[in-house]
Amino acid sequence: MNKSFKSLVIVLVSAFVFSSQAGDMSEAAIKERIKPVAQVKVAGAVEVSADAGPRSGADVYQTSCFACHGTGAMNAPKAGDAAAWGPRMEQGIDVMLGHAINGYNAMPPKGTCGNCSDDDIKAAIEHMIDGL
Repeated sequence: MNKSFKSLVIVLVSAFVFSSQAGDMSEAAIKERIKPVAQVKVAGAVEVSADAGPRSGADVYQTSCFACHGTGAMNAPKAGDAAAWGPRMEQGIDVMLGHAINGYNAMPPKGTCGNCSDDDIKAAIEHMIDGL
């Protein structure tokens, strides 16, 4: 058997095998195959869908900020703690918002709320410093 013919047969058989293993190529089937293998649930957090529209600062805080800003984990300033927030507030809301959106020190960009808009993040900050 000719070497190039043999190579062509191998390629065609391989293509058939791999294409038949792909199975259902619908959007739902693809999403099912590539979904994360695990999810992290924070006790007391409220689940909100990504397309829910604008969220209140309290909702964003409970869903995405509480794990660190409610406990002080990784030196995050606790919500309502005037002593911790004072120096940050002196820098102004634009600096605080920039840090929250882009990440700062141990806080990743947008904290744990990858689907939050910039307005959602600002509302969460305002919620945490409300009344200080």
